[in-house]
Amino acid sequence: MTTLAPAPFELPDFSKPLPPREGNRIIQFREALREALTEEMRRDDRIFLMGEEVAQYNGAYKVSQGMLDEFGPKRIIDSPISENGFAGLAVGAAMYGLKPVIEFMSWSFSLVAADQILNNVPKMLYMSGGQWGCPIVFRGNDGAGGQLGSTHSWCVEGLYSNVPGMKMVIPSNPYDAKGLLKTALREMDPVFFLESERMLGDKAHVPEEEYYIPFGQARLAHEGDACTLVSFGRPVNFCLEAAEELAKEGINVDVLDMRTIRPLDIDAIIESVKKTGRVVVVDQCWPFASVASEVVTQICERCFDWLDHQPLRVNSDDVPAPYAKNLEQEFLPHKGKIVAAVKKTLGK
Repeated sequence: MTTLAPAPFELPDFSKPLPPREGNRIIQFREALREALTEEMRRDDRIFLMGEEVAQYNGAYKVSQGMLDEFGPKRIIDSPISENGFAGLAVGAAMYGLKPVIEFMSWSFSLVAADQILNNVPKMLYMSGGQWGCPIVFRGNDGAGGQLGSTHSWCVEGLYSNVPGMKMVIPSNPYDAKGLLKTALREMDPVFFLESERMLGDKAHVPEEEYYIPFGQARLAHEGDACTLVSFGRPVNFCLEAAEELAKEGINVDVLDMRTIRPLDIDAIIESVKKTGRVVVVDQCWPFASVASEVVTQICERCFDWLDHQPLRVNSDDVPAPYAKNLEQEFLPHKGKIVAAVKKTLGK
C-alpha cells in the first residue's frame, strides 16, 4: 500500500440517472457487495478490507471471495478475534489518509469495539477542529441470522443511530446494496453499513454498468393509497409480502424503502402520508427507543394534521431473540403482524 497524505474522497456525480432495476443479469446480494468493494478498490488504492476470515478463508460469508488473490495481503487483511483491536487500528489508518473497510462477522460483536466506533470515530472530526476525520466503512451482518441465539442477533440500528457524526445504511436488496456501498466508499464521513445474513443469498438484477445511489433518498417499492408502510433492510421484504396479501383484498399500500436512516428521507415519508392519511412503521429493532419510535415522532411533529389514524409500529417483540426457529420467526415483524396493523389503521 502506498503512503498517502490525507486527501478528500470525492462523492460521485448523482445527476446521472440510475440504470434499470430489471434485467437479465441476476446475482446474489453477497456478489453485489463484492463487486462494489472490488470496483472501488481498483479505483482507489487507499481502500483496504480488514476483518476476521476475510482473506485466507475468502470471508465467513464469502463476500470477499477471491479478493485476496487480486489485491494481496496488504489490502485484504485477516485480523485476530479482537474487534476492539482492529476497529482501533482503523481509526489511526483513517486519520492517516487511508480508507479502511472493517467487516464485523456480526454487528453483535461490534459491541466489543463500542468505544472505538461510537466514542472515537463519529467525534474525531469535531474534537480535532476539522483536522482529522475517520472515513471508515464498518459493515457486517445485523439482526437475527437464523437460530443464532440472543447474543448473536442484535439489531444495533436503534442503539447506534442515536450517535451524531456518522451515516447509517441498511439496504434491502442486491441492487441497492451495490449502489449504496459504492457511495459509502466515497464518503468522508464514517458509514455504518448493516447487512443481513438471511439476505446474502437473495438474488436480483444488478447492472454491469457503474452506478451510485445517494444517501437520504427513499425508494417507493410499492404504490397505493390506503396506507403508508415505512421500513428499511430485511423488513422491507416482509412489507412487500404484506402488500401483496393486502392487494388481494383490494387494499393497496405505499411501501417506502428508506435505504438509509442517517440521513433519513423524512420528506418522502411526509409526501406519502399526505396521500394515504395512515402510516405503519416496520422495524426489526426492539420497540422501546427504536428507529420506528423516532420516525413516528417526526411524522407527528411534521404532518400530524394529515393523519386519519394514529401511527402504528411493528417491531420485533420486546424480548431477547429466541433460539427456536418457530419462535424466532414469530419474534420478528412478519407479514401477519404488518397486515393486522394496516387493517387496524383502516378500522378493519
